[in-house]
Amino acid sequence: MKFPGKRKTKHYFPVTESGRIPFDPDFSERSSVYIVGVDQLIVDIEASVDFEFLERFQITKGESVVLQDSVVEEIYRELKENKAIIGEYAGGAIGNTLHNYSVLSDSRSVALGAISKNISVGDYAFKYICTTNSFVDFSYLKPVEGPMGRALCLLTPDRERSFLIGKGIMNELSSDYVPEDLIKGSSLLLVSAYSLRDESSSMYHSNLKACEFAKKYNIPVVLSLGTSSLIQSKKEFFLNFIENFVTLCAMNEDEAHALVGEEDPLLSCEKLLEITEMVLLTVGARGLYIAGYSDDEVKRETKDLIHSKSISEYNKYEYSRSMSKSDCKNPLKIYTHINPYMGGPGIIKNTNGAGDAALSAVLHDIASNTYHRQVSPNSPKHNAKYLTYSSIHQISKYCNRASFEVLKQNSPRLVKGLPNREESLEDAYWDL
Repeated sequence: MKFPGKRKTKHYFPVTESGRIPFDPDFSERSSVYIVGVDQLIVDIEASVDFEFLERFQITKGESVVLQDSVVEEIYRELKENKAIIGEYAGGAIGNTLHNYSVLSDSRSVALGAISKNISVGDYAFKYICTTNSFVDFSYLKPVEGPMGRALCLLTPDRERSFLIGKGIMNELSSDYVPEDLIKGSSLLLVSAYSLRDESSSMYHSNLKACEFAKKYNIPVVLSLGTSSLIQSKKEFFLNFIENFVTLCAMNEDEAHALVGEEDPLLSCEKLLEITEMVLLTVGARGLYIAGYSDDEVKRETKDLIHSKSISEYNKYEYSRSMSKSDCKNPLKIYTHINPYMGGPGIIKNTNGAGDAALSAVLHDIASNTYHRQVSPNSPKHNAKYLTYSSIHQISKYCNRASFEVLKQNSPRLVKGLPNREESLEDAYWDL
């Protein structure tokens, strides 16, 4: 397990202190840390279009809609003829996040979903596997006759994204391909609101079964919300689902507004903490928020400036590590906000995948906590039952950095890991 971010080794394993175990290569062999994601395996096809194109096909800008495969094929052929296609990538919110997690952590993640039974060199299924990090385990996928799903990501001149989904076999995962032991041994379970869209599909029931296994064994469940129109149309369902199953909920500000009715992101976080344990809320060019719980006994006050917005002194305890509310004797809501890393890229070609990259950084930190608890159970780092290894303030920096890497490129996935030595940090930082 590669630890999140680059920090001095002594911050993790100070061998001079009693009760700690020195870091050595054997840990990777003894550890069995992995995460599981239930995914609608799809291929992302990105194309540049004008506003007239959206109007002609009656597409609402910024939304995600599911269309007949024949209609998606018609639109795809027109885009191909007009040479409007920018690129074709392995995609899907969960697929992107699992890939990014494995890139960041150099560790295993497991995908549950359906894939074409007969794979030919050069087809979508072949490209999906070839362009996904080798640490993503596909051995539990269900083989199904038929084509993979496709998501046409249409970029208008204002850089807004609109999605057209051709389902293919993406919803064909059945409950018998959700192994109980696999989820029981995982660090967390990752699911998406998109997979819960159609309650008549086998994918929907497979997600529910996976979440029930996770709840049975006290495995954290992470939910990535979908487009705001989907959340609005099934608002009560998602509120109940989050309250019953979800530990960490990730979304953008539009999705948060659709779910809890708050325009202000901080107040959205506050409301969401009534039904879940931790929140990741991205706000585009204004950065992101992370909210969670800490026990009053182990809270840590920030050493940075204290800010007040809609919540007074909201970041006062941002140096605290996130916990489940049920594990706190005296629970305290904690918040942090961060602006884009280095102000964001000079030119943003595409925002597709930035939120998935941010979420993968949070997952890496949660899995690192599981890993460290396994290899150094007597460490003072585990004086309470924490959900994360790092403070929410530190995690926000990591999320920011991962998002920056995606924003400055065309691909919705991380192409490589983060640099070992950040040029933006002074040399003194790296001196032991």
